[in-house]
Amino acid sequence: MKNFAFIFARSGSKRIKNKNIQKIGEETLLEITLKQAKKINIIQKTFLSTDSKIMATIAKNLNIQVIMRPKILAKDKSSEWLAWQHAIIYVKKKYEFDKFISLPVTSPLRSTTDITNCIKMLDKSNDIVITASETERNPWFNMVKMNKKNYVEILNKETDKIIDTRHKAPKVYDMTTVCYVSRPDYILNNKSIFSGKVSALIIPKERSIDIDTIFDLKVARLLYSKN
Repeated sequence: MKNFAFIFARSGSKRIKNKNIQKIGEETLLEITLKQAKKINIIQKTFLSTDSKIMATIAKNLNIQVIMRPKILAKDKSSEWLAWQHAIIYVKKKYEFDKFISLPVTSPLRSTTDITNCIKMLDKSNDIVITASETERNPWFNMVKMNKKNYVEILNKETDKIIDTRHKAPKVYDMTTVCYVSRPDYILNNKSIFSGKVSALIIPKERSIDIDTIFDLKVARLLYSKN
């Protein structure tokens, strides 16, 4: 099996300026993820897809091959799936490979074992493997929304019919950005993650934080320092 890792890191983040090159400990988020990929012996090649010259230089200094991403695929509302397709098409011009591994830069607390287990979980029974963690909020119990009159109502209308206590609520999970594993052909021939058979590797919350806000970044720095 040829397993290729892909890191997708664009410039222009809004909530956290230059998010992908913010530091956690002594290294940037980008460096942490690139080095994680290089440590895993079942990953043969690693690529960075980016529109940033700064991030491209960081990758090249670590001997990581760079795919310069078109600006149209590096905007706030650009589809990550289309960026995946672009990277696969670019690489397949030179290499054939069996498994596509996406490692988002925003999950620096993942372990190399998490990544390895995710790769091994993709088999003949599924099309793609994602990661998830147990959620603290359940749509059958404690998630609400505002209606047009600004009154609060339960998010799931079936709640009163099927449960009366928290422990009876169906178990749900939060998708995380620890790792995604699929086959190149599945990504090229479909439009989203959930077009086929999806499996999930459950990751503990302390290793699955997804940095999206300044608060997330502060929490990640604290946990990283303790590890």
